[in-house]
Amino acid sequence: MTFLLTEDQEMLRDTAMAFARDELPVTRLRKLRDSGANGVDPDTRQKLAELGFFGVIIPDEPGGEHFGLVGLGQILEAQGRTLAATPVLQTALIAASALQLGGSAEQQAEWLPKIAGGDATFALALDETAHFNPLGVATEAERNGQGYTLNGMKRFVADAHHADMLIVVARTYGEAGDRHGLTLFLVPADAKGVSVQALNSVDSHGAAHITLEDVIVPDSAIIGAVDKGADVLEPVLDRAAMGQAAEMLGSAQAAFDMTLEYLNSRKQFGQLIGSFQALQHRAAKMFTELELTRSCVAAALAAVDEGKDNVAELASLAKAKASELVHLVSNECVQMHGGIGMTDDADPGLYMKRARVQEAMFGSASWHRDRYARLAGY
Repeated sequence: MTFLLTEDQEMLRDTAMAFARDELPVTRLRKLRDSGANGVDPDTRQKLAELGFFGVIIPDEPGGEHFGLVGLGQILEAQGRTLAATPVLQTALIAASALQLGGSAEQQAEWLPKIAGGDATFALALDETAHFNPLGVATEAERNGQGYTLNGMKRFVADAHHADMLIVVARTYGEAGDRHGLTLFLVPADAKGVSVQALNSVDSHGAAHITLEDVIVPDSAIIGAVDKGADVLEPVLDRAAMGQAAEMLGSAQAAFDMTLEYLNSRKQFGQLIGSFQALQHRAAKMFTELELTRSCVAAALAAVDEGKDNVAELASLAKAKASELVHLVSNECVQMHGGIGMTDDADPGLYMKRARVQEAMFGSASWHRDRYARLAGY
């Protein structure tokens, strides 16, 4: 396994970094927050589409070349550096992966071009409690003769407040907690019976609760096989965890760089605070954790592109390490900035708020440590 980027991936990374720096600085997130936009940014969505970022893992034609998950990871890491609120993770990664892994030829023909062109955005409607529990689905999908009728509620669905389409995970058999019996459905966000309650989140990215009340969907809306949705959902969630880990790596790197700059410019007692050995030790710990996590994320992303058989283990390793990293660095960033770090005018607090949401999405560090242990046979 190599962690080196191809020439094309390097160019993609440079473009993504420049775009995030110039078009999506932290000041843009502040502007969205203060205007009440709740993370909804149509102008940025259009620019992302023009750059082709939504179609990074979608080849122009079957068997065509694409940048792979490694390439998409570079975009997510770049956006993580500036806390950018975009639909790339939910749409370009999760939805595109679900359709490629389980979608019918008709679904792929209809939706993949729309995703690649930025003409449709998606949100994965999975969780039904405040905690990640992919098998704890109680939302019912009852056979109605011509399709299915969906009833239930999904909570804290990222991007659902401005998505065009939902990928709803419902139960066609069994009880909450069973792996067998899950089915994935494509549901228009404006379908009859779908209610979207927008939420203001602490990280200013926004989310929504989704209520499904007698929502009728045809058989053609099913992604994958009835009752066997977990076969598609699990690898999609692995990819989502990797993508989230890449974004968290970017956030942690930016917070670390910010902290290092402050240590080398702030004076106390006539000396740069970066000269204090205790702070040097703490900075060294952050640096080593950054490098360890970078390797974990790179290994996970490459494993998907190379078709390795240990993708699930590497996904959990990457997400667990990235969650621990972003928690550590965001805390240290605020603390080492001292009193100014606690103010809203300074950026450290924004990184801490985003970190707490990132840690919880697609499984916490403890959830993935437990999963990694189980996959390893412990």
